[in-house]
Amino acid sequence: MKKLALLLVFVLAVATFSVGCGSKDKAAATAGEGGVIKIGVYEPASGDNGAGGKQETLGIQYANSICPTVEINGVTYDVQLELVDNESSTDKGPTAAKNLVGKGVSVVLGSYGSGVSIAASDIFAEAGIPAIGVTCTNPQVTEGNTHYFRICFLDPFQGTVLANFATDVFAAKTAYCLSKLGDDYSVGLCNYFQKAFEGLGGKVVYETFPDGNSDFTSYVANAIKANADVFFAPVSTEAAALIIDQANAQGMDMPILAGDTWDSNVITGAAKGKNVEIYVTTFYQEGGNPEFDSGVKAWIEADSTNLANNGGNTDLAAVTAMGYDAYFTALEALKAAGSPAPADVMAALPGVSYKGVCGMITFNETGDANRDIAYVKKCNTETGAWEFVAEQGVK
Repeated sequence: MKKLALLLVFVLAVATFSVGCGSKDKAAATAGEGGVIKIGVYEPASGDNGAGGKQETLGIQYANSICPTVEINGVTYDVQLELVDNESSTDKGPTAAKNLVGKGVSVVLGSYGSGVSIAASDIFAEAGIPAIGVTCTNPQVTEGNTHYFRICFLDPFQGTVLANFATDVFAAKTAYCLSKLGDDYSVGLCNYFQKAFEGLGGKVVYETFPDGNSDFTSYVANAIKANADVFFAPVSTEAAALIIDQANAQGMDMPILAGDTWDSNVITGAAKGKNVEIYVTTFYQEGGNPEFDSGVKAWIEADSTNLANNGGNTDLAAVTAMGYDAYFTALEALKAAGSPAPADVMAALPGVSYKGVCGMITFNETGDANRDIAYVKKCNTETGAWEFVAEQGVK
């Protein structure tokens, strides 16, 4: 009976959201008489960010399941997703990007992880293919180019939001920051946090750890020794789980703050039953769009692969909602372009607007989204769930 109920919820969600597909001729919508348009999905399915990449991809796949066609100038095309695994690696990412280029995609979505997005940027530029970043927040992704766009807020904003939150809520005077050496995302976000926090009169103790490190005992001990008021560690979910274990083992009583990468059921699973306090900034709060929430949860639970890729449960990550919005933003660009040619899609993207489940999406002159609000959530370590705390802007 449970499976039947879930299937019914999914079917109703498809019926509701399919209205937005724009297909005037329902027979044509299933036939795809215009042929196939390919959208590339450049995401990690393995490596440090594999868990987050899978959840972001789920949002894209769910959107495609609801709206598998796009109508361009009265002609309906089937939309086919081409997935590659960039392995969370700046070394292997370019090869995955070349794979997408070879598949003849019209536009690329991704990636979860700024470093791999930056690493693939020149590949997409040389091929003349536009890319839409979903949750890659480092400014360098769009800096100095005209082919990379994104629908998320940026790290200068996110870092400032977190610094404001630390001072407003915890009256923090000293912050301990930890990033991974050479990682564009965590290093960049720590730098922006530090600048904003020191601008508010605070002091920062900042350390980095090398690639491959799996022991965070000394870093937690150093934070405690520094008598810090908050522990800021915007690192991968893999490293986060180990930090949480050590914070609990050493009785660290300062709150842990992190960015959007920690908005994952990997984190809530690691923190459940432990004496830790965790706050994150993110892009979407569950409950913001009940129809979307119920539909995607039913779709995830109805398929064992989807369920496994979501960490074994139906907890909704903000990156899934963002992946969903990115797909429909790409469809809007294809419609506005009036053509599946990558050059036409790239030319159309600056003028695209789309009201998604995560808010209105429009682009500024650098191809970045116009966003000025982040959601702050706290991990309930008893229930293993995220709880909404506040909408936080900057001063």
